[in-house]
Amino acid sequence: MTGFQTHVVMVFSVLIWNLKPSRTLSDVHCRDDLEYSNGNLCCLKCPAGTRMLSACTRSGEKGKCVECDDGTFIQHASDLKQCFPCTSCHSDQEIVRPCTHIQDAECQCRLGRFCAPDEACEVCRKCSRCKQDEEIVRNCTHDANTECKKMQPKDGSASASAKASVIVPLVLVAAGIIFVIIVGVVAVYRHRRTTDSRGNLSNRLKPGQHPFDSCPTDERSNGETRRPSCSNLILSRQLEDEQFLKLVPVNGEESLRKCFEYFEDIDFNHHKRFFRHLGIVDNVIKSKEHLLYEDKIHELLNIWVEKEGRDATLNDLLKALLDLNQRRTAETVKEKAILNDHYFSEN
Repeated sequence: MTGFQTHVVMVFSVLIWNLKPSRTLSDVHCRDDLEYSNGNLCCLKCPAGTRMLSACTRSGEKGKCVECDDGTFIQHASDLKQCFPCTSCHSDQEIVRPCTHIQDAECQCRLGRFCAPDEACEVCRKCSRCKQDEEIVRNCTHDANTECKKMQPKDGSASASAKASVIVPLVLVAAGIIFVIIVGVVAVYRHRRTTDSRGNLSNRLKPGQHPFDSCPTDERSNGETRRPSCSNLILSRQLEDEQFLKLVPVNGEESLRKCFEYFEDIDFNHHKRFFRHLGIVDNVIKSKEHLLYEDKIHELLNIWVEKEGRDATLNDLLKALLDLNQRRTAETVKEKAILNDHYFSEN
C-alpha cells in the first residue's frame, strides 16, 4: 500500500469514528425496582421512609438519602426528593393506624357512621335504622350501612286456625293468673319502696328543713293549712323516676355508645347545662364549639364515658335529663334505646 493509500485509509477511519453515535441514556438499563438513572449512571434508590438529597457519582452506589420529616412518609424505595404529607382524619373519623415515615395514616368512621369504600369519604354518613316493619339483616359498620329487609308475614292455614282456637283461651287464662300474681307483687313492692323513700327523703333534707317546706299549702275555712297532697306527689315522683331508670344494656358499653345519636334531640339551649350536670367543665365544652351540633354531642358524650369508665350507664344520662326537667327528651331516648334492641327494661 502506497503512502497516499495509507493516508486515505486513515482519513476514512477518522470520519467513520466521528460519525459513530455516542452512548446515550437509552443505552443505560437500570433495574426499575432497585435503581434509577442519573445520566449514564445507575444509582441505588433511597429506602422507604427516606428521600433523595443528592444522586450518586458512581453506578451501583446510593446517593445521599435523608429521613422524611415528621408528618410525612414514603412507603417504598424511590428517588423522590420530597416525602408525601400524612393524611389527617376528619372529626367524624377515628385513627385506626397512625402515620409513620414508611406508611400513611389510616382512618375509619366513628361508631354509628359509615363510608362505603367505593366512594370518596369526605363525610361519614349516619347509619340507617330499620323501620318498624323491617328487621336487621346486617348491622352498620364503619364501611357499610345497615341492611334491612321486610318482615315476612307468617303463613296461615286451617289447621293453624283450629289450633289457635284451642290455644288462645288457655293462654288468656294463664295470662290472667300471671297478671294477678304480678299485681300482688307490685303492690307489696311499692308499699316497701314508699316506706324506704320516706326515709330517704328525710335523709336528703337540709338541717332544719321540713319535708313540706317547698310544697304549696291549702287553706281550710277555719284557717288551718294542710300539705299531705304534696307529700304524696313527691313520693310518687320519686317512685316514678326510680322505675323509669331501670334499663339494662344488651351489649355493655357498645350499647351505650350506640345510643349517643338519640341525645342529638337535646334542646340547643339546654345542652351546656346537661353536660355541666354530668361533670364536664366549661373549658372542655367550649373546646368543641367549632364542631357541628351533633358531632359536639357525640364528642362530649365520649369524653364523659372516658371519665366515668365502667360506671357510665344510660341510666345516668336519663337521670341528668330528669333532673333538668327534660322528661320528654328522656322518654324519647329510652323508647329508641328499647325499640332498637340496645337496652331492655327491668320493669
